[in-house]
Amino acid sequence: MRRWRSAGLVLLCQILLFAAFLLFWEYATTGNPSRAFLFGSPSTVFGFLVQMWQDSSLVSDAYVTGLETILGFVVGNVLGTILGLSLWHSQFVSRVVQPFIVALGSIPIIALAPIMIIWFGTGLASKIAMSTLSVVVVALVTSYKGAASVDPDQINLMRTLGASKGVIFRKLVVPSSLTDIFAGLKLTVGFALIGAIIGEFMSSSEGLGHAIFKAGSLYIIPKVMAALVVTIALALVLTFLVGKLESRLTPWRQQA
Repeated sequence: MRRWRSAGLVLLCQILLFAAFLLFWEYATTGNPSRAFLFGSPSTVFGFLVQMWQDSSLVSDAYVTGLETILGFVVGNVLGTILGLSLWHSQFVSRVVQPFIVALGSIPIIALAPIMIIWFGTGLASKIAMSTLSVVVVALVTSYKGAASVDPDQINLMRTLGASKGVIFRKLVVPSSLTDIFAGLKLTVGFALIGAIIGEFMSSSEGLGHAIFKAGSLYIIPKVMAALVVTIALALVLTFLVGKLESRLTPWRQQA
């Protein structure tokens, strides 16, 4: 009961804070055309959301961007996690590839957009590639960090009991790394979405990124805000799903 009360109090404070923000925003822009033009208002943003829902662009754009984000998220995290955990097998290899990982992670993702378009075209594949590249390095680093931080005493104990390196990896390293892996998953949800949006900025005829770019080029700020609201909602839904997956795969953390 105490936990439920605490969660309810947190939710209530969040709702009140959000409501206060909307009221201040509406008050600051009402009766001031210049502010309304520059920042929009909650009422006009809501109006554009209703309009986008009625013409089905909200659902279609959210579906396209969501599909690109999910595919890039899955591919990037699978590749990054496999590579990161694999580096545990050899400290020498991990030291050799470390500067290359740092170099890849330091490249601004938007700088790769023209190359992705040349390689994969202007369709879905280039957006998935952008989303994947936004995710893979973070997933690699977090999974390797989790594998490298496994208690060496536990590893030595399993070796003493006759466990092979493969058994140690499967039974100890992978489960112990799940905390860091899921922390990376929650972080890379936003990165995958950013990669997909950037890809849509560069070349797209649909998606939330295209809607934001088109409305921004026409200086329709409330519509830009409306598309951003949908983008934020999409990110929250994906983060929630990752949290549910984490609770399923790491039940011992929920019981602690």
